[in-house]
Amino acid sequence: MDSCFFDYGKFKSDKIKAVDAKFEAQKIAFAPLCFQAVRAMLELGIMQKISDSGTNGISASELAEKTNISIYGIGVLCEMALGMNVIKLSEDSVPGSAEKEKFVLGKIGWMLLEDDLTKVNFWFVNDICYEGAWNLKESIENGKPEGLKVFGEKWKTIYDALSSLPERAKKSWFDFDHFYSDIAFADALPIVFQKKTGTITDIGGNTAKWAVACCRYNPSVKITIVDLPGQTAVAEKNAESAGFSDRIGFCTGNILEESTQLPLSPDAVWMSQFLDCFSLSDVTKILEKVHKASTKETDVYVLEPLWDMQRFAASSYSLAATSLYFTCMANGTSKMYRYEELVSAICDAGFELKTAHHNLGSNAYSLLVFRKI
Repeated sequence: MDSCFFDYGKFKSDKIKAVDAKFEAQKIAFAPLCFQAVRAMLELGIMQKISDSGTNGISASELAEKTNISIYGIGVLCEMALGMNVIKLSEDSVPGSAEKEKFVLGKIGWMLLEDDLTKVNFWFVNDICYEGAWNLKESIENGKPEGLKVFGEKWKTIYDALSSLPERAKKSWFDFDHFYSDIAFADALPIVFQKKTGTITDIGGNTAKWAVACCRYNPSVKITIVDLPGQTAVAEKNAESAGFSDRIGFCTGNILEESTQLPLSPDAVWMSQFLDCFSLSDVTKILEKVHKASTKETDVYVLEPLWDMQRFAASSYSLAATSLYFTCMANGTSKMYRYEELVSAICDAGFELKTAHHNLGSNAYSLLVFRKI
């Protein structure tokens, strides 16, 4: 592995001072309340008003007047936000005088308000994960997504439930899913089409975003999307709306079920942020099915954000946290994988890794290219 991507040394060092370690521990202890304080400030418009005030800042009384929130409410939220460095005090604020304090937006606050990655993560956690995370321990004990029952008792995985989720939760889920995969499409398309590619099997094609992107990029390619019934119905509408219903077809079914047969001898098989939805043993089963449908000239493309191949610590941290979503909400058995473990599971199905393209998109995706042995 290229050491420039990931620093294992940081996990071996524990040089933090005791007083700082205690402070970090308090952040964990109060994390749910801190999260909810930020959510309240965002939804009540408090953070936006602070941002709008610029470098001049805004007082608690002015905030109360502009947001119609009590001075008490403004006070408890802003005091916690100061402690989290979400907001700061203006240079002309007078220490110890609440009446002469003015709040300005800090860099962390700006990220929460404006940064796309942070916003997508925040609302995904709020609308999909927050309540269900209470059942994380039971999910680990039982190997099932016990938190998913907050959306109903009948679902075995969140993928079965997607089309039935409340609209806000559904939007947050798809915003999260598309943000992490779509952002690498521009870099991936030239790699896929650098050789003549007439047919692609898109496994886990979701809402047809990749299929539509391919049709726009290449005037003759034909795509078959393989996905669950609820998802292919959405994908079919999107393909029609984009004007590609004649080039995008569908294979509806559960990829793990024997009755779901893949199209034979495609030029390429594509899986974008799909295999992280399955355990490693199921990854191998899926690739065994791909192996049977492929020729030795079929290129198998796997696009994944591998947590140990990230450029930035924030990205690696976010991916490790996303694994907990898979544990308590999605399926109870999958995670965001490391490079070596995912490659090994795919090779166990009779493939060999031909090329690995790392660092695609701003979120450092890896595009792995396999061929059957």
